[in-house]
Amino acid sequence: MDVPRAVWGYIEERDLRIMRRVHRWRAPRWIRYWMLVATRMGDGWLWYGLGLLLLAFGGAQGDRAVFTAGAAALAAILLFRMVKTISRRRRPCELEPHCWAILTPPDQYSFPSGHTMTACAMAVAVAHFYPEYLPWLVLAAASIGASRIILGMHFLTDVLVGALIGAALGFASVCVLG
Repeated sequence: MDVPRAVWGYIEERDLRIMRRVHRWRAPRWIRYWMLVATRMGDGWLWYGLGLLLLAFGGAQGDRAVFTAGAAALAAILLFRMVKTISRRRRPCELEPHCWAILTPPDQYSFPSGHTMTACAMAVAVAHFYPEYLPWLVLAAASIGASRIILGMHFLTDVLVGALIGAALGFASVCVLG
């Protein structure tokens, strides 16, 4: 067996073990609500709302922040759609039923997490212009990423890779456009 295949096997084994634990965990009601709200906000509603608020009340840099964050989000969407069709990794909810969450996945494949990638890209780009909101942006992006694992939509590595790529896209967008 070659090294990349052995490393990927190790990662897959750990992902499956974590998935089984999460799928069998009956989370407290408040966590269930938080995760459901976070994942729905990650569908775009949070970022559309934030963009409108920044355009209306963001001051002189509101337009630049929205443009930079929008470019980062667009790059994230294009990239994760391309990578998902190449990776073709099955979603955790297809492999084992979840004990309480029943959601319909937004697309067929799992790797990487598009919700997390977009959330991190937006958070990094907006935080550049409004650093005082960094804790809230990190909380939002982390909640969206965690929700994707807890609700059975993604494996841990899907979310971690999505977060890293998203943050890099947000940073690149700031460097090029900010």
